Amino acid sequence: MSAESSPLVFTDVSADPFVRGLLHRPAHPSGDGLVLSHGAGSNCQAPLLIALAETFTEAGFFVLRCDLPFRQDRPYGPPGPGDAKRDRAGLANALAALKNLASRVFLGGHSYGGRQSSMLCAELPENAPEQAAGLLLLSYPLHPPRKPDQLRTQHFFHLKTPAFFVQGTRDPFASVAEIEQALKLIPAKTKLLTVEGAGHDLGFKGRARRHELPAKLLAEFKAFFAG
Repeated sequence: MSAESSPLVFTDVSADPFVRGLLHRPAHPSGDGLVLSHGAGSNCQAPLLIALAETFTEAGFFVLRCDLPFRQDRPYGPPGPGDAKRDRAGLANALAALKNLASRVFLGGHSYGGRQSSMLCAELPENAPEQAAGLLLLSYPLHPPRKPDQLRTQHFFHLKTPAFFVQGTRDPFASVAEIEQALKLIPAKTKLLTVEGAGHDLGFKGRARRHELPAKLLAEFKAFFAG
């Protein structure tokens, strides 16, 4: 399969919060869609998100790389203490927007974006129409660096959405062993893909690229959600 040459600017100002991002349209749609959101210090132009969007679109996915509401409000800096709930509302609106184009829509995000995605799915009833088909959680920030006692897993007990985790073996926000223990808290089915030697950026920092990662991730993601 192939994708259209360049993503289109996508906005939905009828929703509150607004949906804003870049939409990748596949040449031959498979019926699947993926919303991708960024980390606390980034935006929808993050190299990792671009690489994944291009790879998934080649496989027939509609992919929406979106800026979370806090990033729409401020071009730089991390989210504030009061931003999380609104960011989750923005993800819900992005998910709803993409469901107009695809019958099965997944919700994914890097670090903070993934955490808010998982919290949104934990808040929604399992079979709610607005629920995601599954989660793609990239570099889940299990705890702040060097503070392993400050776990961000309270909602894991309520997460009934299948979740595919991708974690670098040198990520200061969670070791592989810590992630493996945390996954035992989730009642839904889960899968962990480890990236040897990668940090929190999964090898996509500056000009650095792990060119083999997107294709490997896609193959394992599709196999996990095929059942």
